[in-house]
Amino acid sequence: MEQKVKQDSIQLGKNIRRIRKEQNIGQTELVALMQLKNVQITRETLVKIERGIQHIKATQLKAMKEVLNTSYEEIFKEE
Repeated sequence: MEQKVKQDSIQLGKNIRRIRKEQNIGQTELVALMQLKNVQITRETLVKIERGIQHIKATQLKAMKEVLNTSYEEIFKEE
């Protein structure tokens, strides 16, 4: 069973969405880039993560950080 990241899911999702939009990357594109890294994620899952209704898995978080070329500090930043 994979480790889920316990964090304020709503803030985490908002940050991921903001970073993704700043880079003009669509949800479908982000999912495709993550799948190229052999990370299992669907667009539906990404939508839920961005809305803060689903916890992100550690492997998804790591891949997202790499694909978005950002830092954990930026992803976990508080408002």
